[in-house]
Amino acid sequence: MNVLSVTAEIFPLVKTGGLADVAGSLPKALKSHGIRMRTLVPGYRSVIESLDDAQPVARYDSLFGETATLLAGRAAGLELFVLDAPGFFYRSGGPYTDEHGVDYPDNWKRFASFSFVASQIAGGLVQHWRPDIIHAHDWHAALSLVYVKYACEVQVPRVLTVHNMAFQGQFPAHLFSELGLPNEAYSIEGLEYYGDLGYLKGGLQAADAITVVSPTYARETMSPTFGMGLEGVMNARHDDVLGIVNGIDVDVWDPSADPYIEHRYSAKTPLRRLPNREAVLDLFGLPPTPGPVFASINRLTWQKGMDLLAAVVDEIVAMEGRLILHGNGDAEIEHAFLDAARRFPRHIAVRLGYEEPVAHKIHAGADAMLVPSRFEPCGLTQLYALRYGCVPIVARTGGLSETIIDANVAALQAQAATGIQFSPVDAAGLRLALRRALKLYRHRRIWEGLQRQGMKTDSSWHRSAAKYAELYGDLTATDMRLAG
Repeated sequence: MNVLSVTAEIFPLVKTGGLADVAGSLPKALKSHGIRMRTLVPGYRSVIESLDDAQPVARYDSLFGETATLLAGRAAGLELFVLDAPGFFYRSGGPYTDEHGVDYPDNWKRFASFSFVASQIAGGLVQHWRPDIIHAHDWHAALSLVYVKYACEVQVPRVLTVHNMAFQGQFPAHLFSELGLPNEAYSIEGLEYYGDLGYLKGGLQAADAITVVSPTYARETMSPTFGMGLEGVMNARHDDVLGIVNGIDVDVWDPSADPYIEHRYSAKTPLRRLPNREAVLDLFGLPPTPGPVFASINRLTWQKGMDLLAAVVDEIVAMEGRLILHGNGDAEIEHAFLDAARRFPRHIAVRLGYEEPVAHKIHAGADAMLVPSRFEPCGLTQLYALRYGCVPIVARTGGLSETIIDANVAALQAQAATGIQFSPVDAAGLRLALRRALKLYRHRRIWEGLQRQGMKTDSSWHRSAAKYAELYGDLTATDMRLAG
């Protein structure tokens, strides 16, 4: 079976969050199911520079006003189609924002062009290769399903995965005339969204199947609290919604073979992990401590609850703990952590931005990983932490509540606990979770049991890839019956 994956980012070529990790690891996980997944990705500078054996597939003299070439090639073991449109994607900022963090004003056009080309590939543009399924990820690619439904002669089953309902691709309605879609596509059953264009909303309506990155988040998106205005659509499509928890690439995230850490270890050799604790403290300029070393690798945003963490750093200082923070985001939250690091230089260290090697070193050396998200569709940080024996402390929401087993009395007695959950998701709840962590940390056998159990957890794509393969099979079988 051939599947066209359509995504705005893919690890290790371009990454702003978990979407890239999923898009980069799922193709490999599906190979054992007889599925060949080729991925269409925008031609950002980092992608173009990484591409091997690039061959032109199609050329566009004016693709939404820009010259473009569709390339086929490989990079980092991935089979790719790359939309090389320099006017749209070869920019000095990030995938969606400029160097000042401001959204590109032509994002509507950048990702419309991208989605249009995806629909052409789905319709048979590439000689000798036609997908049996088109699988789009998030709003940047959701419009591809709308193009397939309304503007393609050849129809293929359409899958949309929602990684975060908060990001929707909403644009002024007057731009609809620029998209090249028939008028019927602008309706309540299509792109119309509160008088605007909704790329994600249109994709939800056009998809034959909708996957959400955890069963809990799938249910949550049908509520006003987490549906972000799309709960009506999600409820109307509930029979077509499937929650599938993300996996991680256990080859990339493997403490026994990780090239980024000096002291490698496994669940069978946990004592070899200890020198990594000293190494990460040294890397961040923090002195040794008998207290726990907490870390958080996250976007510094309200959604991720990072303002809650900034509000309780005094708790970590009081217990002679350490806090290592790595990420970037809202300026106000960044400044709050930088100020905390200035006030408590022996206890708190901050490195803004994101560096893959640094993230691996933190997971290998910290005692606990803090994930205080107000809502979290799935989350990958806590899965990496499990794999590396770094005990997750997570908010009880979305995929976090499904992937971490709370260290309550029953779970500890059954030796099933893998971390700490807290609720309500506020500063008081997080403060109590830190105190629980300290008590458990002081009982070394209990803490080491949490680490061992976490490292034994199967966070791979094994089960989830099988669910995607089953979904694809069901959709193609239905498509064949309808065609017959």
